[in-house]
Amino acid sequence: MNSMLELLQQPWPWYVAGPLIGLTVPALLLIGNKALGISSSLRHVCAACVPAGIPFLTYNWRAEIWNLVFVLGVALGGFIGYQLMGHPEIINISPETINDLKTELHLTDFSGLLPRELFSLDNLANWKGWFFLVFGGFLVGFGTRYAGGCTSGHAISGLSNLQWVSLVAVIGFFAGGLLMTWVVYPMLF
Repeated sequence: MNSMLELLQQPWPWYVAGPLIGLTVPALLLIGNKALGISSSLRHVCAACVPAGIPFLTYNWRAEIWNLVFVLGVALGGFIGYQLMGHPEIINISPETINDLKTELHLTDFSGLLPRELFSLDNLANWKGWFFLVFGGFLVGFGTRYAGGCTSGHAISGLSNLQWVSLVAVIGFFAGGLLMTWVVYPMLF
């Protein structure tokens, strides 16, 4: 048991983790004719819980119950993993990245999993924090629905199925992320 726990606590190399993730998609398609995805589960939850006559939510969501079980398994697995393995007190970040975060974004606290200056409840105490939470949440939700899936759904499932729309979406995700990181975010902070 200890050797398995030690194996799981170490970062896996890309040439092991990547193919394992990549082979999950064709396995789901071959075994159950299912597409791997998380963002569609919100639609299934809404269809099950909101018994209104909304056309978008009027479909047989019970046929997709496996997706809800999958999402529950992801959440439960994350909880169990955290309880068994915990998290390191200090995350190993390269000195160049720390220097960039200090000079460009003025971050100083690197003690947790996320920078506390960006991800703390104190950030909700001002209008800028609420704006980013509400407006950002709307943009993510709208973009996910408009693009026909989330970033990982397009990047993992869509690209492995050779879908042209997923390639365009992934290029757009990267371009938007770079634009936000290097242009918009520095102007706001």
